[in-house]
Amino acid sequence: MFATGVNFLMVTALVKIVGSSLPAAQAAFLRYLLGLVFLLPFLVPLMRLGMRERPWKLYILRGLFHGLGVLTWFYAMTRIPIAEVTAMNYLNPVYVTLGAALFMGEKLAWRRVTAIAVAFLGVLVILRPGFREISDGHVVMLFTAVFFAGSYLAAKRLSAGEDAGVIVAMLSITVTILLAPVAVAVWVPPAPVDLVWLFLVALFATAGHYTMTRAFRAAPLTVTQPVTFLQLVWATLLGWLAFDEVVDGWVLLGGGVILAAVVFLTWREAVLNRRVTPAADVPKL
Repeated sequence: MFATGVNFLMVTALVKIVGSSLPAAQAAFLRYLLGLVFLLPFLVPLMRLGMRERPWKLYILRGLFHGLGVLTWFYAMTRIPIAEVTAMNYLNPVYVTLGAALFMGEKLAWRRVTAIAVAFLGVLVILRPGFREISDGHVVMLFTAVFFAGSYLAAKRLSAGEDAGVIVAMLSITVTILLAPVAVAVWVPPAPVDLVWLFLVALFATAGHYTMTRAFRAAPLTVTQPVTFLQLVWATLLGWLAFDEVVDGWVLLGGGVILAAVVFLTWREAVLNRRVTPAADVPKL
């Protein structure tokens, strides 16, 4: 998870650099287009699987959610400090919990409701409405977490019957296709250095997802989730040292409150999963 934090920190820094020279939609599109090169090792296995009947609507829906999330995240990076983007992105698991209750029939016990309320209290600490100006970047980040939560819930549904490699590949392909029209509408000729930065964004993002997956396999979420708070620390230092952004203690406090709620939700999920005993004829995964 420490390596994951470093990888995603590099993604954040590079997007911040590119954000001043390219429209958010075009930068997001090029990030995924250039990232398709990382799918090349998986092309042969994917072709062997064939184009059998698949839940295409769910794949497209996930691509739409994730594409909107990437688009709004890129935009927010150009509007508000890195630390605030990172802190507000912690809302993603909170929205996942709400979405699972609303659309997947999961129960929303009072403990979860309390944790969700605490998380939104953390958002209020960050935004401090009435005491500071709330920019369009802050509003966009609220929707960014919603979009990424929708993508996660779709992935969870797909993982029940689809190969993991196919799910990852289809995400990259669908996001690239769905972002293309938006990127064309605002297209400006990219400088070669921008293409280099965006290729590095794709590289570090891929590495971050890989190391995060390794971390999830090596330890429970209750162990790995608290380490993600380091991303907020690194993001704050990066914004201060590289982009002259003011270190805001309220952002750190609010991010800590949100993360505490997320850790509690993760812990409750682990407890509930341990209480479920599979039937004798159900394979234990």
